[in-house]
Amino acid sequence: MDQISKAAEIIVSANTVIALTGAGISVESGIPAFRGSQGLWEKYDPMEYAHIESFRRNPQKVWGMLAELYKIVMKAQPNPAHYALAELEKLGKCQAVITQNVDALHQKAGNERIIEFHGTGETLTCMACGKKYEAKNIDFDNPPPLCTCGGILKPDIVFFGEPIPSDALHQSFLLAESADAVIVVGTSAQVYPAASIPETAKSRGAKVIEVNLEPTPLTGRISDVFCQGKASQILPAIVNKVKEKLFGAKY
Repeated sequence: MDQISKAAEIIVSANTVIALTGAGISVESGIPAFRGSQGLWEKYDPMEYAHIESFRRNPQKVWGMLAELYKIVMKAQPNPAHYALAELEKLGKCQAVITQNVDALHQKAGNERIIEFHGTGETLTCMACGKKYEAKNIDFDNPPPLCTCGGILKPDIVFFGEPIPSDALHQSFLLAESADAVIVVGTSAQVYPAASIPETAKSRGAKVIEVNLEPTPLTGRISDVFCQGKASQILPAIVNKVKEKLFGAKY
C-alpha cells in the first residue's frame, strides 16, 4: 500500500483526527517560510526582528520587516492544501486544525475549529492603551502604524520571548492527548512547544501522518506515514482516497 493510501486508511479508521500545520502549508500561497534556504530567517535575524524585546527597543526597525510580510499575507489566498483540510472537516474527519501560522488562510478555506497557536496577524493592539485594530484597516505603507492615542501597534502574534496563549496551549494538548490520528503538514518540527504536539499524541497511541517537502525530526521516529512532496498535491490526494474509502469507487 502506498503512503497516500496508508494515510487515508488511518484517517478513515480514526475517531478523532487533528491537524498541525506550519509555514510550509502556506508557501504555495506565496507566503515565505521562516526556515530553510529561502526562509525569512535567512534574510532577517529572528532575534533581531522577531523577539519581543527587539520590538520594544526598536519598533520602527521591526516594522520594516512586518510591513513587508503583511503586504504579502494580505494578498494571499488559500491553496489546495488548505481546502483539503477544510474538506476533511466537512467530512467529519478533522476535528480541529492547530496552526502555527498567523495568516488566517485556514479560516478563508473554510475550516471552523482552528487553534491559532502563535496568535493571529488579523488584529493589532496598541502598546500604549490596548485599543484593538483590524489589519484590513491598517495602512502598511508608512510603518510603524500608530493608534489614535499615538502609541505603536503590535500584531497579535506571538513573538520570540512571549508565552503561547494559555487557552491555545491548553486546548492543543487536550486534543493531542485524545486524538487517534495527527496530520502534520509543513512544519519543521523544531519549534517547541508546538513540536511536542505530535509527540504527545504518539505517546497516547495516536498514528502520525507527516506531509513535508523534506524529512524532519519527526520522520522515522514519530511519523507512522511520511508523504514527501508538496502539500497542495498530497493533501487533496489523501482526501480523494478518504472519500473513496467512505463512499465507494465513484470518488
